[in-house]
Amino acid sequence: MNAPRTIIVTGASSGIGAHCARALKAEGWR
Repeated sequence: MNAPRTIIVTGASSGIGAHCARALKAEGWR
């Protein structure tokens, strides 16, 4: 059983933070 992978991205409302948040979500991060 795999534990969900969780990461915190600060500044995710716009710019590079938003891009990183979307990319990480697509890779299975939560």
